[in-house]
Order: sequence, then structure tokens, then C-alpha cells
Amino acid sequence: MLDLAAGQPATVPGHEHSEHNTGDGEATLITDLPYGPKAAEVAREAVAVALHGTEAGLLDDARLVGSELATNAFVSGRPPLVLCVDRRSPTAGGLEVEITVTDGGCDQPAPFSPAAVEAEAESGRGLLIVEALADAWSLTAGRHGTRAWCRLTNEIRP
Repeated sequence: MLDLAAGQPATVPGHEHSEHNTGDGEATLITDLPYGPKAAEVAREAVAVALHGTEAGLLDDARLVGSELATNAFVSGRPPLVLCVDRRSPTAGGLEVEITVTDGGCDQPAPFSPAAVEAEAESGRGLLIVEALADAWSLTAGRHGTRAWCRLTNEIRP
């Protein structure tokens, strides 16, 4: 992943990560997330690094979705937590971002149900936010690993 403005490698401060940039606007960033409350913050930083120079609305949505997926992995899963951000330009002027967070699984995977969130609850809305902002998303949970994935797009029209 390159910081396209500076032409220098981009970094997530304090975290090791793997990057791949094809030079044509497509890039992938993969980083471990801390297993703890800082997972969301590190995910937001990593998404910002991966999407440097992206239109503000899409960047804001991607940072929020990434932090919600990371929080869900920390609260519901086990380590290790891994974030992957893929950036592609499938059409001229368009941008497609895929964000995936995996974790080490959980003992009792529970199916996601939007109706299960109590109106007065102070938490439990993360996947509802993902559902509202993403063009597509999925959650696959199991004892040996959980994968939460979403796609956000920004089609530029002349």
C-alpha cells in the first residue's frame, strides 16, 4: 500500500501489517488487530491508511464499518483478530472497498437478528450499522473462526 500523495509506504502506527499495491489504484492492507477495546481504534486507523485520498463520505463510512466489525469480533469472538481492506476501481472513476474482519471463533455462535436488539439497549447495533451503510455484507460464524465482510462502493457518474 502506498501513500499515493507522498509516494511513500503507508503505515498503521504501532502495528505490523502486510500491503500489496498493483500500481493501478488497487491495493490491499492486512493487519492484526489487538484483542481488546483498542481494536476499533486500530481498525479505523488502518482503514484510513488503506483508503488515503478517498472521497470523504466513503472514507467515513468505511472507517465506521471497519470499527463496528472489529468491535463485534472483539466482543463476540476470540483472538486472533485480523483486518483486511481491499480497494479496487472496477469502473472508470468508481471505487469498491471490501472490509473483512476475522477472529478465532466463539463457543456458541448466535445468528444475527436485527429484531433481537432492544430499543433501550446501549450496544448491539454494530451489524445494523454495517447493514445500513454497506452495499453487501455477510457474517459467517463458527467455533474455529468468524468472518464478517462488507462491500462499499462509490460510483462516480459524469
